[in-house]
Amino acid sequence: MWFSGYKKIILIIGFILIIFILGYLLYAIFFKQPKTEPTSQEPIAPITPAGLPVAKPGTGIIIAPAKTAVGLPAEQAVPVQASPIAQGGLTQTNQLNQIPSMAITLAGNGKDLQYYNQADGKFYSITKDGQAVLLIDKIFNQVEKITWSPEKNKAILEYPDGANVIYNFTDKKQITLPAHWKDFDFSPDGSSIVTKSIGLDPDNRWLAIVNEDGSNAQRLEELGDKDETVYPSWSPNNQTVAMYIKGIDFNRQEVYFVGLHGENFKSMIIEGRGFQPKWSPSGNRLLYSVYSSDNDLKPMLWIDNAAGDDIGNNRQILNIETWANKCVFANEFDLYCAVPENLEKGAGLFQEMAKNTKDNLYKIDMRTGLKKIIAKTDNAYNMSNLIISADNSYLYFTDETTRALYKINLK
Repeated sequence: MWFSGYKKIILIIGFILIIFILGYLLYAIFFKQPKTEPTSQEPIAPITPAGLPVAKPGTGIIIAPAKTAVGLPAEQAVPVQASPIAQGGLTQTNQLNQIPSMAITLAGNGKDLQYYNQADGKFYSITKDGQAVLLIDKIFNQVEKITWSPEKNKAILEYPDGANVIYNFTDKKQITLPAHWKDFDFSPDGSSIVTKSIGLDPDNRWLAIVNEDGSNAQRLEELGDKDETVYPSWSPNNQTVAMYIKGIDFNRQEVYFVGLHGENFKSMIIEGRGFQPKWSPSGNRLLYSVYSSDNDLKPMLWIDNAAGDDIGNNRQILNIETWANKCVFANEFDLYCAVPENLEKGAGLFQEMAKNTKDNLYKIDMRTGLKKIIAKTDNAYNMSNLIISADNSYLYFTDETTRALYKINLK
């Protein structure tokens, strides 16, 4: 009997011990924090009054900081410096004026510029260093279009009300032209002018040539209702004075050349619409831009022979998406063009779609077809009216946004 009593006591004590053991194990596993001890390799750093540890003696090993995308440490990265000369990278542009300029042209000395100031209605000459002087002390208010003679001593001024005048900046004389004349271009020697005479009756609309003073008008070709598709453009070789464009289908047009004596020149087939031509300095080749459905209706540059029996031969696509009026010939073989960085579909239909797009300057070798970026401007310019100095040292352009003049050094 006594044994059974002790047995009960032992069982109770054992049960209590088991509960204590299980409780400790639960505590040790889930609640007890491990005690950290310093190692001999990593002594504990003493604490300063500010609460920060004192730096330990270093081993002389320097850990390299993270690098930037261009390979330089982040704290050492510096902006790319613009080159003063166009060499293919970021290039300095020099602003020559701050006013809205129009009809910019290379002066007769081959290095300065001449232009019309839309703000004050005066004509100026400006040097490569931005020094501007009045070309003449006379105000011409609200001129809408200006056509310079090759010698740059005369210009045809067209006004919004239809008035047209020839002004000679050398002898300061002005000659009034008929208001129904429009779309003028000078001959290579400046002695004659080609124009369109637009009468009210379609049967009285003609392509004509006149003397530089507006006298001795001669009819060349009847225009009829084809006025909008005839482009007066006197070739530098003096062979043709205008082009007539006729549509073939949605992606093709045919160009007919008009001579001075009724010549029957060959025609030229062009692969696209929106024809914009620009003669090479010799007049033997024609640069032009067109758009087509094959290129998402974006402008594309082409070059073709355009003289005599060679018209239409050796047509080449340059694979440059820009307009011919954003290009300039440095000579017969070297071409500079402002090329938009991005063009939306359909930009060929509306050039103003690219007005806020940054342009890069390309150089194209017409002999080899080699093309390369010659300059990335140091600001987001939309370049137009490209002009090269006679010695090929400078390229001038107008920013379409501000209409101010800028210069890039080519040499």
